Amino acid sequence: TLMPAEAAVLTVEYKVNLLAPARGPRFSAVGAVKRAGATIMVCTGDVFEKPDGEARKLVATMTTTVMVVRDRGLAD
Repeated sequence: TLMPAEAAVLTVEYKVNLLAPARGPRFSAVGAVKRAGATIMVCTGDVFEKPDGEARKLVATMTTTVMVVRDRGLAD
């Protein structure tokens, strides 16, 4: 993890784009931390559908911005 164990996060922004119907039967998700600053972190994620015998297809994407909070009793 890129965050100290004693820290907590507060959501600044959370956005999800549903791009296509998700029917399955299998899905995979890939997440990435785009920026891990001392106070603000920006992360993204993509969800892919993997129908049997077909190429995977992007069905959803998300972006979140969180504020890292330390020493305020929120991590308990």
